[in-house]
Amino acid sequence: MNQKKVGKQTYLFSRPLPILSSAAVVGKKEGDGPLGNYFDEIVLDPLYGERSWELGESKMVRRAMDLALAQINLAYGDLDIMFGGDLLNQIIAANFAARHVPVPFFGLFGACSTFSEALALAGIALDGDFVSQVLVTASSHYQTAERQFRYPTELGVQRKPTAHWTVTGAVATIVGSSGSGVALTGITVGQVIDMGIKDVNDMGSAMAPAAVDTIQQHLQDTGRQPSYYDVIATGDLGSLGKGLAQDMLAEAGYDVENNYTDCGVLIFNPDQDTHAGGSGCACSAAVFSGYFYPRLMNGNLQRMLLVSTGALLSPTSYQQGESIPAIAHAVAIEKV
Repeated sequence: MNQKKVGKQTYLFSRPLPILSSAAVVGKKEGDGPLGNYFDEIVLDPLYGERSWELGESKMVRRAMDLALAQINLAYGDLDIMFGGDLLNQIIAANFAARHVPVPFFGLFGACSTFSEALALAGIALDGDFVSQVLVTASSHYQTAERQFRYPTELGVQRKPTAHWTVTGAVATIVGSSGSGVALTGITVGQVIDMGIKDVNDMGSAMAPAAVDTIQQHLQDTGRQPSYYDVIATGDLGSLGKGLAQDMLAEAGYDVENNYTDCGVLIFNPDQDTHAGGSGCACSAAVFSGYFYPRLMNGNLQRMLLVSTGALLSPTSYQQGESIPAIAHAVAIEKV
């Protein structure tokens, strides 16, 4: 039997699993940011021509799926399975997108860690030879998240400096079972970490310990140093959480000053008034798809560790005064 588990929480695949294509569709604010030129499409209307923001988000998922398939001239019938999720109750953006396509579907909720979670599950299914081609999706939307988790946007509630701005966007990525190029090579499955933080306007501080826990565990399990990777990118800790994570890793003996970044910091400019930075399922997904994936493809990067981070709360839980559990899943992605 081929033992693929390494250490406590890490699994190294028996072969590289190539990312065949990836497409990112984002909103206007994301298009106005520093990475705007890297995304496949920019949608100026947050409704995307639909009657609600939720349907608009789901339409963005469908558009990203169409683009990812078109990049490699595949049809939906060529896909074996789909893993997808979002931030909405009952993950309706993903569910409503999946109802339009003839692909077996697993709906996922990992909060903003969903993209790495979906890639990890795709890798397990592919490396186990259960499937040959897998579609992964992740989406979020500023207006839908504000309505569900915070306040109606029409109310105009002032946001705290530690608050994040949910990324409007959808990403679809197709992963195959064999080949060369940019590939998944391993995963570290995160544990739920709860440090007792209750402030829903400071998600970065709640999620940073989970990110650090997963990164540390990945390095311990594999015996690697942070320098093995050209870049280690967390999902959406934002400016506050990124600094906290970097300090915690330094205290643990890991120097990541030269190769650590955060997708929530990268996606917006400071003058865009997003406060702590970006968040949402689409944050790590869009930054990977639009920015990091092409850099891996052209050889500017050889190895990266993508660590999407998620705050596992609900409106009910924080209204009841519960603390915010968090999770982070790591995916090793390399040019092979």
